Amino acid sequence: MFHTRATALASFAAAGVFLLSACSGNDATDAGASAPSSASGAGELAFRNGTAQQNNAPAQTGDLAPDAAPAVAAQKPVAREWVQLSAGRAGQLDPVVVNGAGFTLYRFDEDTTDPSKSNCSGQCATTWPPYLVARGGKVFLDGIDKSSVGFIERDGAFQVTIGGWPVYLFNKDTKAGDTNGQGVQGTWFGVKPDGEKANDGQSGDGAGAGAGADPDPQAPPASSATFFQGANFADPSQGVAGPGCQNVRFSGSLQAGGTLKIWDGPDCTGNVKVVDGNVRDLSAIGFATVRSVRFLG
Repeated sequence: MFHTRATALASFAAAGVFLLSACSGNDATDAGASAPSSASGAGELAFRNGTAQQNNAPAQTGDLAPDAAPAVAAQKPVAREWVQLSAGRAGQLDPVVVNGAGFTLYRFDEDTTDPSKSNCSGQCATTWPPYLVARGGKVFLDGIDKSSVGFIERDGAFQVTIGGWPVYLFNKDTKAGDTNGQGVQGTWFGVKPDGEKANDGQSGDGAGAGAGADPDPQAPPASSATFFQGANFADPSQGVAGPGCQNVRFSGSLQAGGTLKIWDGPDCTGNVKVVDGNVRDLSAIGFATVRSVRFLG
């Protein structure tokens, strides 16, 4: 049973109050114990069972520090004094791991787990801030098995891994319980407590760029796109351009420079989804078949 209620966190976090459910009590365990990690020095971290509140973590620090919110952390790396890993629910994702402020944690298909390695840097890390804990920091485990948690060295701190996957926040998640990063570009998904993709890799509510019901209002509309036979832009391919509705032949992946609508039926009929930019695997966002497209520009 999962205990964190992400939707209750947003209003209380703003007031500096922790409202997190009980889990395994506030027993302190393994203080300063070495983490299952590829990062040297991760033994500096202290592990505790239970929530930050149960362990009397200082309010407005760690995950609740103002600069730890995704949109702010996107501006520069943030190494938190403490992190909380909670098995809970966010939107339609159940289970999914959320942090101590109720924000969804994500994994990236282009990263590796053996060894754990992040392949998201530069602009990618601005959109997807790596979830960092400072050296000497604390890790609170709320329904998460310690054996699933690890760390890799990054930006003078440690990036948390779950099931070997480095984890991240999404800069367009603005409140506790948002899942706007779910399914983006067919490579980003909420992470389960064991490291697997939340909701079997399907899009949750409010899914954002690349897979969502609504496009980013700041994203430009696409006027053309290229559809590929296979995932990861594998040929053969078909280029299509607007205006209006166009039928397409291939359903593996697509490349586009903005937002467009795709349908699973011809002539823009059937189920519809708005995507924003490239999608490496259309089946991963629930569209194993694409038969038509409409350009929004």
